[in-house]
Amino acid sequence: MSDKKLKVTLVKSVIGTKQSHRATVRGLGLRRLNHTVELQDTPAVRGMITKVAYLVKCEA
Repeated sequence: MSDKKLKVTLVKSVIGTKQSHRATVRGLGLRRLNHTVELQDTPAVRGMITKVAYLVKCEA
């Protein structure tokens, strides 16, 4: 499972969102709108994605 990757893209601005959600987006490594990062498929990363699901798009 650790060799699987997830592509996560920030599709909505973090302006006006909760501070903790902004921190989660930064924790995922996303810096700007439409920025895409490739992350390991772990329970921790999936939890972070779930928390900010309304801001990001995720592909396997």
